[in-house]
Amino acid sequence: MGKMKTHKASAKRFSLTAGGKIKIYHSQHRHNLGIKTAKRKRTLRKGFILSKSMTPTIKSMIQH
Repeated sequence: MGKMKTHKASAKRFSLTAGGKIKIYHSQHRHNLGIKTAKRKRTLRKGFILSKSMTPTIKSMIQH
């Protein structure tokens, strides 16, 4: 029987915390930073935890 492969694009973007939550980083922090306010850039710098409803989907993609 075949095995489910890791979705490599997702594995690069999401990381699993020790508690089993999915940590991701904000987009929009690569270019055109002169237009964005300092507050917006500071907020985009930090990671955040994915919602509980999306967690099982992403876990199945990155844990194989």
